[in-house]
Amino acid sequence: MKMMRKILTGVGILLMLSIAQADEAVYTIQVDGLSCPFCAYGIEKQLSAIDGVDSVVVDISKGLVNVTMQQDRLFNKKQAQQAVTDAGFTLRSFKQIKE
Repeated sequence: MKMMRKILTGVGILLMLSIAQADEAVYTIQVDGLSCPFCAYGIEKQLSAIDGVDSVVVDISKGLVNVTMQQDRLFNKKQAQQAVTDAGFTLRSFKQIKE
């Protein structure tokens, strides 16, 4: 019985997290020059410093960065350009993939 309660609690928490994330906007930016984990760390650090950024996920091999914003927060190309430039890279593209 305790095990079933733990499982149901875990499922409930996951469900609440997915509902909470449903209102978060996700953006993908393509960055030229990403070649190593140190590069990924640099870009992640710059993007994470932007007010409202919830998470940053870097795919080094593809040169892609997914930025998830907190609920009701927006991210624009100017912010992305500045963060990428400050990290020492070149912004190739910027698009919102989830509203």
